[in-house]
Amino acid sequence: MIAQLNSDYIITRPTKAITRLISYTLFEGRPVTTKGRWINPIIFSILKRAARSSRRFTPVEKPIFILGTGRSGTTILGVVLSMHKDVGYLNEPKAMWHLIHPHEDIIGNYSLNHAKYRLTDEEATDKMCQRAAQMFGAYLSVTGSKRLVDKYPELIFRVDFVKALFPDARFIFLVRNGWDTCHSIANWSKRLGVQVNDENHDWWGVNDRKWKLIVDQLVTTDADLKNIVEDVKNFDRHLDRAALEWILTMREGLHLMQILPDCTYKVHFEELTSKPEETLSALCDFCELPMDKTFQNYARHTLNPVPPREPFDLHPKIAPIFYDTMSSLGYNS
Repeated sequence: MIAQLNSDYIITRPTKAITRLISYTLFEGRPVTTKGRWINPIIFSILKRAARSSRRFTPVEKPIFILGTGRSGTTILGVVLSMHKDVGYLNEPKAMWHLIHPHEDIIGNYSLNHAKYRLTDEEATDKMCQRAAQMFGAYLSVTGSKRLVDKYPELIFRVDFVKALFPDARFIFLVRNGWDTCHSIANWSKRLGVQVNDENHDWWGVNDRKWKLIVDQLVTTDADLKNIVEDVKNFDRHLDRAALEWILTMREGLHLMQILPDCTYKVHFEELTSKPEETLSALCDFCELPMDKTFQNYARHTLNPVPPREPFDLHPKIAPIFYDTMSSLGYNS
């Protein structure tokens, strides 16, 4: 589906379908595993022009960022929120973030230069703050939106950086059962991974770029994982790699809940899909979004429980930490 659009979405609120097409066509950029990458130079040209513009665009107030592990329901939550009358939704606008910070590209979508998984507040220069305000402000102006929702799961490791750009930001920490998330990541990588010339493009980046960064920059700095870094380096099964990424991401989110409770809100995917009205009502209160009947009806129609996946044999080196993380999130491992 182009821009996550289907007939129900278009019929429910046609103007939102136009907003999504604008987001997809002019702002988000195309990652390495997708078609139509010929449009990226055009998108970068538009974004650079917006960043340099002297025009006063719509101010970016209380932007909302959806964080977590990919394949945990972040896209469906973003799509549902995009139906809200006040929201403009960007689905992983990594082209914009690449122009904000030149070393943020962990996948290799636009650059194979040095990349950093974590970004701190100290790295947010005045120029970066200005670029971010201009580009996201231009997006809000073009789409006629009041509030920004940006789904980019890996920003969970860059919250300090994001807060330096947008001090009043809100963060949604989306949680999903580890077994289900890992199965979904593994299936995605097998299904959509491609060979391009001499490069392998899949969930783990161009020629394992993302995986290597996870090991070198996240595992080596984790108190419980750094002692098994040599074992982790040799993980070649998608499920084992997915389990490690899930552990690191969930632990980061739990840490955020402790240190930034006022601007971080945890949502369980299972509750979102089984009790959408109750869950979204509480979420909208946190985000300071007024409830909207069309948005509510669309959520009720779209969100349905997903059957759980079967557990799998975990690599013994990470199994205890996986089980402990499941327990910390309230799941029966």
